[in-house]
Amino acid sequence: MSAPDGPRRHGTGPALDPTALASRHPYFRHVNPYLGRLLSRLNLDKEFTRGEGCFLYDRQGERYLDFISQYGALPFGHNPPEIWRAIEAARTLDLPNFVQPSVLTAAGELAERLSRVAPPDLRYVTFANSGAEAIEVAIKLCRSATRRPGILATQNSFHGKTLGALSATGSRVYQDPFGAPAPGFEHIPFGDIDALERALTERPEYYAAFVLEPIQGEGGIVEPPAGYLGEARRLCDWTGTLLVIDEIQTGLGRTGKLFACEHDGVTPDVLTLAKALGGGLLPVGACLCTEKAYSESFALRHSSTFAGNTLACRAGLATLDLLERDNRALVRHVAGNGARLKRDLVDLQRTYPDVIKAVRGRGYMLGLQIDLDSPHDRHGLLGYLAEQHHLGYLITSYLLNVEKVRLCPAMSDGDVLRIEPPLIAGWEECAAFLAALERVLEIVAAGDTAGLLGHLIGARVAAPSPAARGAAPRRPAPRGVPRGAPRAAAADGRFGFLLHAIDPSDCAKVDQSLRAFGETQILDLKRRLGDFLGPLLVSEVLIESPTGRRAHGQFISLPYTAGEIVDLPYERALAEIASAVELSRARGAQITGLGGFTSILTRGGLALANVGRPPLTTGNSYTVAAAIKALHMASRRRNLELSTATAAIIGGAGAVGRATAILLSEEVSRLILVGNPRHPERSRRRLLDVAGSILRHLWELHTQEGREFGRASLGAHLASLGSKISGDPTEAEFVRLAQELDGRFGNLTIATGVDGILREADIVLTATSSVKSFVGAEHVKRDAIVCELSRPFNVPSDIRTTRPDVLFIDGGLVRIPGEPDLGFDFGQDRGIVLACMAETMLLALERSYRDTGLGACLDLGTIRELEALGEKHGFAVVC
Repeated sequence: MSAPDGPRRHGTGPALDPTALASRHPYFRHVNPYLGRLLSRLNLDKEFTRGEGCFLYDRQGERYLDFISQYGALPFGHNPPEIWRAIEAARTLDLPNFVQPSVLTAAGELAERLSRVAPPDLRYVTFANSGAEAIEVAIKLCRSATRRPGILATQNSFHGKTLGALSATGSRVYQDPFGAPAPGFEHIPFGDIDALERALTERPEYYAAFVLEPIQGEGGIVEPPAGYLGEARRLCDWTGTLLVIDEIQTGLGRTGKLFACEHDGVTPDVLTLAKALGGGLLPVGACLCTEKAYSESFALRHSSTFAGNTLACRAGLATLDLLERDNRALVRHVAGNGARLKRDLVDLQRTYPDVIKAVRGRGYMLGLQIDLDSPHDRHGLLGYLAEQHHLGYLITSYLLNVEKVRLCPAMSDGDVLRIEPPLIAGWEECAAFLAALERVLEIVAAGDTAGLLGHLIGARVAAPSPAARGAAPRRPAPRGVPRGAPRAAAADGRFGFLLHAIDPSDCAKVDQSLRAFGETQILDLKRRLGDFLGPLLVSEVLIESPTGRRAHGQFISLPYTAGEIVDLPYERALAEIASAVELSRARGAQITGLGGFTSILTRGGLALANVGRPPLTTGNSYTVAAAIKALHMASRRRNLELSTATAAIIGGAGAVGRATAILLSEEVSRLILVGNPRHPERSRRRLLDVAGSILRHLWELHTQEGREFGRASLGAHLASLGSKISGDPTEAEFVRLAQELDGRFGNLTIATGVDGILREADIVLTATSSVKSFVGAEHVKRDAIVCELSRPFNVPSDIRTTRPDVLFIDGGLVRIPGEPDLGFDFGQDRGIVLACMAETMLLALERSYRDTGLGACLDLGTIRELEALGEKHGFAVVC
C-alpha cells in the first residue's frame, strides 16, 4: 500500500517532520515516511519476524492468519520448503545466475513448461522481473507486431506503476502525478462490449492491443458479464487488434483454474504472469505470446538485465511442479474451497444486508464490498467513515489487531475487502477467517464505533481469546426501521449549515458509542483519523413555517473541534471550509450558513468570495437580534432599567460584538468595550473605531430621526455634547470624541482585559473567538446578567452554582416552529437551535438567496429584517 493506495487523505496535511520519525523504524525514516505515517495512524505498522505457511509472527510471538498473501504473490504461503529446496539446489550445484547474452538454461526450461500448461498457441515467453515489466513487454510486443500506436484498456483497471503499465491502468489517482497516460492510451468501461465494439470499429487500424484483466483485482474484485472475454476475442480478431490478458494476479491457480481465461475458453494473443510465478520467494514475471504477436524487431531489441535469471526461473519451475502435482490437485482444492467460502460470505451478506453490499470473485480471489445502509441514522461515525470510503481500512485494522487476521482493501476501492489467502489454505483457516469476519461485521452493524476503533487508542476491547476464536458470534438483535431523511420538494427552500465540535465531548453527541472514551482518548482518536476525514453530512431536517413555507436543510460538520480548527495552518483551514461549502452546494443547498469558527476563520465569509460558492450567511445578524431580545427579557426578569445600566461587551471589535454594542448604546447609560489583552494597542485602536461608529449612530438617530433618549442614557449624554459636533462630522471626529468620552466622562469606556472593569457592569455580553474560558466568577458584579454568545463559552459553566446571584443566559438560542428533530444531539432541548443556524433557516424559508452578514460590519437594517422574519415564521428567542 502506498499513499494514494491507502485511505484517501483530505487536504494537504502537515508537512512531515523528520525528527518526529527519528525514533521509528529505519523503513519509515529512509524508505517511505509518508506510508509510515498512514500505517502508524491505523495501527497497521506491524513488523513481522517470521512467516510459515498461512501465518505470520510478530516480535511478541503473536500469530496472524494471512488472508492477503501479498496480493496473491504467496501461492504456497510463507517460506514454502519446496521452493527453498529448488533455490538451495542451485546453490549446491554452483549454477551461474546471470549469464546474458549466453544461453539461459533455466529460462528455457521454464518457458517450455509455461507454453505447455498455458492456453494453446502461446509459444514464446519473454521474462521480466515484475508484473509491471511484463505489461511493458506486452505493449512493446503488440506495437512492434502490428505497427499500430494505440493501446486500449479499461477503466478502473490496474496493470502496474511503470509508465507504460501506468498508462494502461484506468485510474487517474495513480496517473496524475506522473504525466500518465502517455500518448496513445485510451480507456473504455470494463465489461461493456458495446463500448469495445465502438472503439474498435471507429478506428479499426489504430489499436495495437486491447489490454484486459479477466477479473479486476485492485479495482475491487470486479468480474465482467458472462461471455465478455469471448466477445472481446471476436472483436479483436475482426479488427486485427491483439488481445492481451493480464493474469498477473489471477493466473496460476488463484481463481480455481490454472489461468482465469480458461473459465471462458479464451486464448489471448498475449498473456502476462508474475506474482505467484516466483513461488512466494523470488520476483519473476513472464509475457507469453503467439506467433502472430512475436516479431524479429522485438526479439532483437528488447532485453532486461536480471530477467530470466537462474534462481528466479528455478523457483518458477518448482512453482509449476507444485501446481501440476497430482493432476493439479491444489488448483482443484482452490476451486472447491473457494466456492464454499463464497457461499458462506453470501450467507453473511444475508445476515448483515445493511453492511455488505456485494460478494464478488471466484476461487481464492474474492471481494467483500462494504456499504452501510442508512449510515447517518443507524451507524453514527461509522456511517460517515463509510461514506468517505475509509471503513474498509478500519475493519482491516480491527481484524489485524484484535482478531489477528490480515486483510487489505482493494487499492482503487477502499470499500472492498480483498480476500486472497494462500492457495494452500484449508477449510480450517477459512472457518477461522469467517468467524473473525462475522465478529467485526456484528460490531459494524450495531454502529459500535468504540468497539471497532478502541484498539487504536489502547481502550479495552473485548477481544476473543485464542481458544474462543472460531466460535460462532451472536447474531445482532433485530432493530426498528430507522428514521428516514426528510425529502425535499421542488418548492422547498434549500439550505446547508456548517458546524464543528466545540470540544472532544461533542463527538459523543454525534456517536453515542464514543461515550465509552474519555476526552484524552477521543483526542487521540481524532488525531489518528483527522487526516482521512473531510466534511461530514451529519443529518437532514425539514423546517415548516406556520405560513406554510418549508425549507429542507443539511448539517455538514468539519472533523475538528474549535481548538483544532484554529490551530490549523490558515490556508488549510480555509481549504477545509471551502470543501464543506462545496459539499453543501453539491447536495442542493441554495444558501449555506457558516457556523462557529467557519465564519471567524473566513473573516465573516469574505475569504470565500472567489471560490464559486453559493450565497453565504454568517448568521450574525439574527444572532445580534436574538441577543438584544434575550437581554430585554432578562432585564425585565431582574427589574433592571436599561437606561441606567452599564453594559460590558467582551469582543466588541468583532462583527457580533460591534453590532450589539451599537444597538445597546441606544438604551444603556454606559458601555464598556472589552478587547484582547494579548494585543492591547491593536485592540484599543479597533475598539476606538467601534466607539466612533457607536457615537455616529447615536448622533444620526438624534439629528436625522429626532430620537429622544432616556435621561441617563449614553445617547442623552451625547446629545448634551452637541456643541462639540458641528456640520457633517467625519468618522475621525467621532473617534476623537470617543477618546475624550473614555478619558473624561466614562460613559464609553475601552478596556483591554476583564480584571476589575467587569465589576462595574450590570450586563456582561461575550462575543469573542477565544476557545478558552477566561471570565471567572470573581470578575462579575453581584446580581449581574451574563449573556453568553461565544462558542466555546467564555464563562465557565460552574458560575451557575458558584454565583447563584448571577443570571446566566445563553443569548444565542431560538426555538423553531414544530420543534423538529435535527438528527444529532445539539446539547439543547428538541427544537432549540443557535440563532446563526436559525438565520440560515429563515433565509431559506424566504428563498432569500443572497450573501447576508458577511464581514465585520453588520447592516443594522438587515438585523431588524431578520428579527421581523423570525416573528413572521414563528421563531422564538429562548431566555
